[in-house]
Amino acid sequence: MYEPNVVGDWQEYEEHAGLRVRVHRLEAAEPPRGRDDAAAGLTYFSLRVTVENRGARQYGIHLEDGQLDVRVGPDGEGAFIDWRNSQFIEGFDVYPLRRATAVLYAAAPEAALTHVDVQVQLRVDEEWADRRLWTGGIGVLESTAAAAPAGTGQGSLAHQVSAFLKDQTEPGTA
Repeated sequence: MYEPNVVGDWQEYEEHAGLRVRVHRLEAAEPPRGRDDAAAGLTYFSLRVTVENRGARQYGIHLEDGQLDVRVGPDGEGAFIDWRNSQFIEGFDVYPLRRATAVLYAAAPEAALTHVDVQVQLRVDEEWADRRLWTGGIGVLESTAAAAPAGTGQGSLAHQVSAFLKDQTEPGTA
């Protein structure tokens, strides 16, 4: 069964040798150009999506609006994406041993930020790569990850997400 990545994990693309991507630095943050009026009463947060080329050839990459989906809370409600403040990767050539990073600003109810899912669908050399999913949260004890290696033990976020998904796909469950 497919298990989502935990925020901070790298995910390699088999169809594009050496190309990998990750969602990281999920944190509460105010947007640099001011809040959008549509986000009144919501808590802003930011995240970064980094594409790294560890291969031998360059790749032309696109990571624009519509290629990122952010869901929050236990019901997976859509977060407000602040496109005006976000910085995307639009038609950038990533050469070997180089990186490119997109910065996304979004807003959601504060109580829902303990569970954030980010889906990314990268476009590489005008072809769509497979969708990838990362899960994490703001306020989740991520600072202890440096002291104790992140694992797939019974209490880890990845294990909890995996167990939930398995329960939803077993026959006889709705």
